[in-house]
Amino acid sequence: MKVVVLFAIVACLVALVSANTCGGNCPSNDCPSCPCGTAAAHINIADICSKGPWNQACCRCIVSHESGGNAHAANYNTNGSFDVGVFQINRVNWACNGGNAPCDVASNLKCAIDVWNQHRSFSPWSTCRGCGCC
Repeated sequence: MKVVVLFAIVACLVALVSANTCGGNCPSNDCPSCPCGTAAAHINIADICSKGPWNQACCRCIVSHESGGNAHAANYNTNGSFDVGVFQINRVNWACNGGNAPCDVASNLKCAIDVWNQHRSFSPWSTCRGCGCC
């Protein structure tokens, strides 16, 4: 009986932790939901960066720091919005994907290009300064 109760407690704790981390896709451990699912989808950062109009080295640095190349990465912000995907596209920019979270690589890239074109720089990304790309 004690083993069954202990197993149930452990299972509940694992479920609780997994919900907040989205299976590792939410490294901040505070996501109330998992907009891009709970399975990681790592891509080649150099390949995705080569498809945009930006400086390649800056793109590789920013994507490495934003998502580590995980197309399903999610970050829950203090204002209640999410950043998702390889380029960590913020909820305010999801119109580029019909209002839906751009979790697949193609839609995330399209949104990143749209955001970059609006500013002609990586300035909207929080990692821009750390990468020396602002």
